[in-house]
Amino acid sequence: MTVSGPGTPEPRLSDPGASSVEQLRKDGNELFKCGDYEGALTAYTQALGLGATPQDQAILHRNRAACHLKLEDYDKAETEASKAIEKDGGDVKALYRRSQALEKLGRLDQAVLDLQRCVSLEPKNKVFQEALRNIAGQIQEKVRYMSSTDAKVEQMFQILLDPQEKGTEKKQKASQNLVVLAREDAGAEKIFRSNGVQLLQRLLDTGEPDLMLAALRTLVGICSEHQSRTVATLSVLGTRRVVSILGVENQAVSLAACHLLQVMFDALKEGVKKGFRGKEGAIIVDPARELKVLISNLLELLTEVGVSGQGRDSALTLLIKVVPRKSPKDPNNSLTLWVIDQGLKKILEVGGSVQDPPGELTVTANSRMSASILLSKLFDDLKCDAERENFHRLCENYIKSWFEGQGLAGKLRALQTVSCLLQGPCDAGNRALELNGVMESVIALCASEQEEEQLVAVEALIHAAGKAKRASFITANGVSLLKDLYRRGEKDSIRIRALVGLCKLGSAGGTDFSMKQFAEGSTLKLAKQCRKWLCNDQIDAGTRRWAVEGLAYLTFDADVKEEFVEDEAALKALFQLSKSEERSVLFAVASALVNCTNSYDYEEPDPKMVELAKYAKQHVPEQHPKDKPSFVRARVKKLLAAGVVSAMTCMVKTESPVLTSSCRELLSRVFLALVEESEDRGTVVAQGGGKALLPLALEGTDVGQMKAAQALARLTITSNPEMTFPGERIYEVVRPLVSLLHLNCSGLQNFEALMALTNLAGISERLRQKILKERAVPMIEGYMFEEHEMIRRAATECICNLAMSKEVQDLFEATGSDRLKLLVLYSGEDDELLRRAAAGGLAVLTSTRPSLCSRIPQTTHWLEILQALLLSPNQELQHRGAVVVLNMVEASSEIASTLMESEMLEILSVLAKGKESPVTRAAAACLRKAVEYGLIRPSQDGK
Repeated sequence: MTVSGPGTPEPRLSDPGASSVEQLRKDGNELFKCGDYEGALTAYTQALGLGATPQDQAILHRNRAACHLKLEDYDKAETEASKAIEKDGGDVKALYRRSQALEKLGRLDQAVLDLQRCVSLEPKNKVFQEALRNIAGQIQEKVRYMSSTDAKVEQMFQILLDPQEKGTEKKQKASQNLVVLAREDAGAEKIFRSNGVQLLQRLLDTGEPDLMLAALRTLVGICSEHQSRTVATLSVLGTRRVVSILGVENQAVSLAACHLLQVMFDALKEGVKKGFRGKEGAIIVDPARELKVLISNLLELLTEVGVSGQGRDSALTLLIKVVPRKSPKDPNNSLTLWVIDQGLKKILEVGGSVQDPPGELTVTANSRMSASILLSKLFDDLKCDAERENFHRLCENYIKSWFEGQGLAGKLRALQTVSCLLQGPCDAGNRALELNGVMESVIALCASEQEEEQLVAVEALIHAAGKAKRASFITANGVSLLKDLYRRGEKDSIRIRALVGLCKLGSAGGTDFSMKQFAEGSTLKLAKQCRKWLCNDQIDAGTRRWAVEGLAYLTFDADVKEEFVEDEAALKALFQLSKSEERSVLFAVASALVNCTNSYDYEEPDPKMVELAKYAKQHVPEQHPKDKPSFVRARVKKLLAAGVVSAMTCMVKTESPVLTSSCRELLSRVFLALVEESEDRGTVVAQGGGKALLPLALEGTDVGQMKAAQALARLTITSNPEMTFPGERIYEVVRPLVSLLHLNCSGLQNFEALMALTNLAGISERLRQKILKERAVPMIEGYMFEEHEMIRRAATECICNLAMSKEVQDLFEATGSDRLKLLVLYSGEDDELLRRAAAGGLAVLTSTRPSLCSRIPQTTHWLEILQALLLSPNQELQHRGAVVVLNMVEASSEIASTLMESEMLEILSVLAKGKESPVTRAAAACLRKAVEYGLIRPSQDGK
């Protein structure tokens, strides 16, 4: 009996649909034997959908289990085998396959039960007996390890909880060992079963930062990807207690608590991915309930007095990650609606707070921005007008509650909340601006003599200036006020904000050279002052951030861009600030870089449409003379020389919620501009650009991912991929490149992706398998028919490199496939590069699959095409043609006879007499084989 692959059933009578089921199962078995496990899975799945009998279903499920075992997807293998066993409890093959899956999953106790059942059903089966002995040995080894671990765990806790061991090296080593042990699932389980959570609670109660860190990091190992242990841990420690650790002043402890909570959220949301299911699953009562309790405690933490600003930021970051839906395709946004009902006012309270005033919440420079991002995420997750109207109503009621009857302090909080909304869900911010008296209060408080009041009002005015609905009002009422504040203000903090307001209004025309709001030279003066403040180390980072905000708007002007990239000190200051703790500067830095590199989308207007617009006296946008490609290229060179790539790499690494999808898109655009010229790509790679592009290509907006993927393609084309993406990273590049093959991408993106994939496919079989796994082959083949010759050629080259894989060779050899005909025809095209690629593919395929040689004569003009290859002045084409002909001659005497009866004999004879080379050797080998077949005779001199 065979137990490694799908079995062949005995003949039997069945219902009318059984013939289709039977055929599909046979097809699946053939595909499995050929190593096409994905194809076999598809066949078995189709058979299951045809109303198979229970006995057929059992066989099909166990066959699917065999496929999943080969594909190393052991969870699915176990599931499929279990389904087969449900249909037929005595199915020994299914029992054996489930035991194999359970063994790989580490569930040895369950695997041995299945093997014992197999042995009882077939006592003489040596495969089952050997497997049972092997697994028994593993269990004994595990028991020995666990028993030795028991003593280790107990010893570690004794040392850590011994007051006499305070601060000793022994204690430090014990804490490290405990954390390391918890990283392995078996070790985490041992700690958990050894009353570990209660002991870790005692470590947390000591209040000593080192012990608290050790406890939190050990808890991460216990809870990681394990739902039941997570629920049990929360039950022992108390959800409130775990969340409260976020608010401690010690930054390292707070961050460790944040990591633990993220792991707990993942375990509760995604369930068990590994570990023991059986009896432990019964511990779980309702993960959804635990999830809501955790979120509720985070919302409570937001408004608690005494919580550190770092802790409050961490709570906001966690809420941003776990509350909104990951995809709009998921119809369930109930968690978002619940958070809005339960906690919107608490989030607004953080967003409306003023930094570090007496009696107020402790916030950091990033807290209000994080609150804005969370509000924006919640608003974007709403599905209908009724849900959005409820959001607006709650925001407006909150603002009114502070604005009316709470005095000046209430008005300041209300205006700060409006600013928070304008930076987040701007629709809600615009509605708030229209509330009675809000805009008037902003204008009035700008003239206040108190710096705190001026700061709040000026910031609100700046944020409102970017909103179309209020721009005319502010232009009429606010410009003169901002100019006055800028010229006469005594505080730099006020002047710099007023300057940003002016920058914002001055850049209203964007890149349109004809739409200038201020007099000639004014924007250059404003930019010069922004650069001056940016370079002033005496000003705090929070204030200097506003100088970057100003430049983000002013760099729409090409004159400003040119001066900015010439100012090395300003660029250095900008990059240093982007690496600082002031994370809210990231978007402004990215915006300024997009402007300097002109990496926004710009389409050249149709000249005819421009003429029509002029005739109709409509406004026609004009591009600044210094925004022409030559100027842009020069600016890119200067940014690269100043170290822009290393700064952007640090920005991409940040864990802050400020690195939004929009911010990622801006960075992707800049990277794409930086790799425009091939000579600059080495610099980008050397400064870590390849590593930074990978996360940008896998997360963010669709446009951002596409731009980053295109930049990756350009790096892969011109540099050694193994150097650019060392180690396992090279395999991560494949998916973004394949995404550029979709029809919604431009021809240039298609071409660059094909070229990059061609390079990767030529490196190793593992990379070729990764490309195949991403289902790229059908898309690549589609581009072989593209009208554009460069795309057609790139697709052909890619397929020819992939042809070194068995799976692709199977496609060419499949019954009824015309793929080979296309390669033969392309070998006769005028485009020499296309001919070279196609001929190379033919040489590989006819070498590895001799049966394909008999298909070549089925193509029109095949003989003329091969003769033309052999007569080509290009040595490479000649060699590839000679290899194809040699493979055909060696494949069968019939094909050889057809070749020798044509002019091919004369061509080969001439080539064989040439100067020693691979071509002459191949030609001579063809003639020797023809002599062997008796088709020709050697000349009198034996040649």
